[in-house]
Amino acid sequence: MTSTRLLAATAVAGAAALILTGCVAKTDAASSGALTVTSTADGCAVSAASAPSGTLAFDVSNKSDQTTEFYLLASDGLRIVGEVENIAPGASRSLTVVAQPGEYYTLCKPGMIGDGVGRASFSVSGDAVAVSGPDAEQKQQAVDLYAAFVKDQVGQLIPAVQTFAAAYASSDDAAAREQFPRVRASYERIEPIAEALGDLDPRIDYREVDAVAEGLAWTGFHRIEKDLWVPAQDALNADGETSAWKDWAPSTPAERATYGDKLIADTQELYDYVHSDAFTEALDAQGVAGISNGAIALLDEVATGKISGEEDWWSGTDLYDFAANVEGSKMAFSLVRDFAESQGDKGAELVSRIDAGYTDLEAALAAHGSADAGFVPYAQLTEADKRQFTDLINALAEPLSQLTVTILE
Repeated sequence: MTSTRLLAATAVAGAAALILTGCVAKTDAASSGALTVTSTADGCAVSAASAPSGTLAFDVSNKSDQTTEFYLLASDGLRIVGEVENIAPGASRSLTVVAQPGEYYTLCKPGMIGDGVGRASFSVSGDAVAVSGPDAEQKQQAVDLYAAFVKDQVGQLIPAVQTFAAAYASSDDAAAREQFPRVRASYERIEPIAEALGDLDPRIDYREVDAVAEGLAWTGFHRIEKDLWVPAQDALNADGETSAWKDWAPSTPAERATYGDKLIADTQELYDYVHSDAFTEALDAQGVAGISNGAIALLDEVATGKISGEEDWWSGTDLYDFAANVEGSKMAFSLVRDFAESQGDKGAELVSRIDAGYTDLEAALAAHGSADAGFVPYAQLTEADKRQFTDLINALAEPLSQLTVTILE
């Protein structure tokens, strides 16, 4: 994963404190127009510090010389309730949400690592936004289906992680290396669920460079990955700066057991959450807008990490993660595509473009293998291959970025 991040607001404490509700009439939306956000190297200026409840849009312009992110955080300042990522220097992106009354924070993260800059309070006032309209029942069904998908994926993750951790702890490295990319697939399909839960995703899936940058203990999949693919002494880290061998020593058997047990415990925490009332309430509050934003967030996962080869830097198994992110994104889109398509010719054209984008991206991935048969190592991709993937991701990201606002019209 990149340093932060299928629903961009899953972990908020309760329905009353959530945004991304969706399912409201357009006349109920906030009428103040889009809020503008200017992200700079040391600031995050939002055009207003408050807004009425309803549909809000944050138009984010990046005036820094680094790729940036914009976040709307819950009142505890930790949990992510809305985000837009991968905003290149000089570019603009929009975050569309349905805001419930409550207290939040805004924040930008130039460079996409660290604590971010320009944290400021943001208040939403007015009445709670209720789910209503003639298609409310169908939209709730879509939310229920998505909840079932998430629970199924995490249910598959638990035994797979247990088997993987046992192989790693017993130094059966050949078996653990074989399992590593396949175990991760279930996680990658629903990763932003964990990303919204404070430090859970950092514990499970932070890269070394992210943990170091944020002063965190490095645990999880990628800590184990480095043990399984011991770096050459003259290898560089993911930033190409320092020796990957510097201050590095392979884990002892006792340390392997500890890291394995920690990964099991952290994935169990994720399992417990997605089977809790809090998860159900959060999804219900977000509605179909949350599913739509989740489809967008997972494609951002590809754009910000997988396409660069930085995610699985030791193993080179990035294409497995790439494919799983795309699968999760397409699954989320499939649950809301009918609501977009129902918005007349504009919606139908948008859906057609998104369908074509997924088809083209899947075809390009298939040229390099499959999750079942195996993908080629990332190092075997040519620069032309990487450019093709980048172009296809950008071609899909543009119409996909319009999905949430189309559904809310």
